[in-house]
Parts: sequence; structure tokens; C-alpha cells
Amino acid sequence: MNWPYEWQIGWRYTRAGRAGLRNGFISFISGVSMLGIGLGVAALIIVLSVMNGFQKEVRDRMLSVVAHVEVVDPQGEALADWRATAAQARQNPAVVGAAPFIAVQSLLSHGEALQGALVRGIVPAEEAGVTDIARRLRDTTLAQLQPGAWRIVLGLELARALRVREGDTVTLIAPGGQVTPAGVVPRLKAFTVVGTFESGHYEYDSSLAMIHLDDAARLYRVEGPTGVQLRLAKVQTARAVGEQLAAALGKSVEVRDWTRSNRHWFDAVQIEKRMMGIILTLIVAVAAFNLVSTLVMTVTDKRADIAILRTLGASPRSVMGIFVVQGATSGILGTVGGVATGLLVAHHIDTIVPAIERALGVAFLPGSIYLISRMPSDPQMGDVWPIAVVSLVLAFVATLYPSWRASRINPAEALRYE
Repeated sequence: MNWPYEWQIGWRYTRAGRAGLRNGFISFISGVSMLGIGLGVAALIIVLSVMNGFQKEVRDRMLSVVAHVEVVDPQGEALADWRATAAQARQNPAVVGAAPFIAVQSLLSHGEALQGALVRGIVPAEEAGVTDIARRLRDTTLAQLQPGAWRIVLGLELARALRVREGDTVTLIAPGGQVTPAGVVPRLKAFTVVGTFESGHYEYDSSLAMIHLDDAARLYRVEGPTGVQLRLAKVQTARAVGEQLAAALGKSVEVRDWTRSNRHWFDAVQIEKRMMGIILTLIVAVAAFNLVSTLVMTVTDKRADIAILRTLGASPRSVMGIFVVQGATSGILGTVGGVATGLLVAHHIDTIVPAIERALGVAFLPGSIYLISRMPSDPQMGDVWPIAVVSLVLAFVATLYPSWRASRINPAEALRYE
């Protein structure tokens, strides 16, 4: 028997079963198996797309405040020649912007409120070429940061924690202190709050403050910028470009890309996505192995047909191929339907979720609690293809045992009671 006949008979068995209670039940179980595979695949695609959307949303908000790559002095001292370092870094075609900075962990106080903060000394005009938040505020809030004016811009949540607003004065307490005859006295400096910023990322809105680079150099007693921030044409290339810059700039400086600076967050998201993928893949596996019961019942129902085919010369391998085709067809149809449904929902989730919220009268992401009030989605083919392949492999594996059982049926025994 040739393979075309095996495909034809396997496809006929897949479509058959409409007549009779027994055959109808088998057809129903086969349909449920296909539906289960489709729903599992669709759920996996939708969930991973939403997780990708959340990851992209948080990443974009994070990178609106921080640079893609930072080149710093390993000892935290001023760079010997930051302009030469920036010029050398910009020779890499992936680098599209550079700006100097000084970043020091300090304390800010106002009245009885005391908060730790990362104080970043910047040059507003040059910072605008590196971070999105500086570009938005360059001509307004950041324009008020002038050398010697001792002005400061706070993250919105940090300003709320200190209970200050524009025009108030905060005291910056620098680390280290200065030695006097009375002992070590902390270095204090009063700054005037000239504005706030909101990136949408709580970690930075609650812990970042910006002052002018010259004020930072005088306050922290460094001779110049301690690092250079770099902006890349493509944020996804940060790790590879960082390695290239580390090799080009040598060991006199340390190169940190944003994925390493935020390694704990980045790793947590990847682990969460991986574990969610494994859990939902088990749902697809359960649905796929429902094909085992479907094929076992089909083999039992078709014992006479199998015996006749064996009598006409069909080999055990051909009989096995017939039922592999039947099971694989169910897996393929379920997988294709699941991929199509998953992509359709993932691409239109921004309209589907609001419709469900209006129908139920609830808000899944209340704006008063979450920074993101809409359900983001970012379907990626790098996720879709593995899901489809795994589903097809599981469906194929599930067909092997029932098909092997069918190939072992003895024609004489099968026809004895027919």
C-alpha cells in the first residue's frame, strides 16, 4: 500500500463518525481533543504576548530615564578625558548619542522627611540626546538647571515622599563628609526644587534626582564627569554593543549596558516568562494526549476494517501510518486553529479587553493602582513558532502507541466474530 492511500484512509477516518451513537461519540471526543489543543495553543500565545507587552512597556519607561550603555571609571573617580572617551565610543556606528554624568547615592531631607536618592549630575542640553525624559524636559524644567544656581529636579514619587513642591528647598547630604577640629561633619547643601518628572517607572520616580553637572562636581569634589552615557540606535543590541565598546575602550573604563545594570529585573522577567510557558505547555500536552483515547477507541471500532486491509495486503507499517495520519491531522487542525485564534486575539487585545470591561463593569488594570491602565500585547514570531512546533510534536507522539496497537491486530482474530 502506498502512502497516498494511507493519507486518504486516515483523512476519511478523521472525517467519519457522524452516523451511529458509537461513531458519533468517537467523533465528539476527537473534536474535543482538537478544541483542547487549539485553546491551549491560543492561551499560550495570548499570555506570552501580554507578558511581552508588559515587558516592553516597563522597558520603554525604564529606558526613558536611563541610558542604553554607560561607560564609567571603575574606581568611581572622574574620567581622565571624558570627551575623548565619548568620541571613541561614537566611532561605533550603533552609538547615536553621548552625554557626561556624575551619579552618587546621597540623602535628601526636608523637614522631618529623609529619603535616599541617586543624585545625577547632568548637562541638560547633552542629556537630551541620550534619554527621552531629558528630551521632553530640556526646554522647560531642565533648562532651569544652571551652574552655581544649586537647583534640583526630583522624581514625582520622591517629591511626594519628601512632601515638597516647586519652589521649596531640600537639603542634600553628600556621602563622606569633611574633617574639622570638631570631627567629621557631613557636607550639606540646600537646593531649590524647580520641578519634577514622571517616567511611569516607580523605581526611578521614587529615587532619582537631577542637578547640574558643575554643581555635582563641586559638591562631591570630583574633577569632572565620572562616566559617559550612550544612546544606541537599537536598544536590543545593547549587550552586543557593550561588549564591542569594552574591547575598544580597554580596561581603563568599565562598560555597563542596561540589561546588566537592571539584571535582577531582566532575569526575573525572563524566568517568569519561561515558567509561564512551561505551565501552559502542560495544558497543550494534556489536550494532545487526549488523542490517545480517541485513537484507541477508533482502533477498537475499526478492527474489522484493519483486518480487511491486512487481508488485502496492507503491511503493519501501513496500518500504523493510517492512524498516525488520523491523529496528526487532528493535531495539525487544532494547532493551526489555535495559532490563528491566538494571533487574532493578541493583535486585537486593546479592543477586546475594553469591551469585556464595559460588559462586566470592571477594570482589570485600575489607573489608581497600576501605572499601566491598558492591557499591552506584543506577539512575537519567536514565541509563536516554538509553540506551534511543540504542539505538533506532542500530537505526533500521542499517536504512536495507538497506531502501533492497530498494526499488531491479528486479522484472523479480528474477523472471527464479524
